[in-house]
Amino acid sequence: MTSLAKSAATLLTLCALVLLGGWWGWSALTKPLPSDESAPLCTDVTATAGTQIYSRQVAVSVYNASNRSGLANATMEQLEERGFVAADSGNAPAAIKGVQIWSDEPRNAAVQLVKRQFKKAKVVSGKQLGRGVVVVVGQDFKALRTKETQSLTAGEDSTFCSPPASQ
Repeated sequence: MTSLAKSAATLLTLCALVLLGGWWGWSALTKPLPSDESAPLCTDVTATAGTQIYSRQVAVSVYNASNRSGLANATMEQLEERGFVAADSGNAPAAIKGVQIWSDEPRNAAVQLVKRQFKKAKVVSGKQLGRGVVVVVGQDFKALRTKETQSLTAGEDSTFCSPPASQ
């Protein structure tokens, strides 16, 4: 092969590589950006009366209404150990003494299941601070009940926030 043929072959090979690299770069540049949206923690589901509701199906948010630092997180960890799904936590807008579950549906099966984890918890109407069942722990809250309740039978149709994997 002559030196002119070698130069021509080298030049054609390099041109092909540049065109291939340009095509690959352009396709990568014009590809849609990845979505930042993650799957939702929970979606509303309705359990009919007589259906068994399990703790792993219930998302819970816990808020601290005391001056004790870390109370909401510690309570959330204890509820997670009992199978509940952690949603949101933080500080409550007002101080309370015991434990309150903020819900407009006191007979809701998910609310009742969460309520059974606490001694003397009261279901009161309150602002929906987070996702799922909202628990507000106050200054007098000491600990969860020693006897945990893993499930209960819904007494009436109940809608609650449940993780997609548990449905």
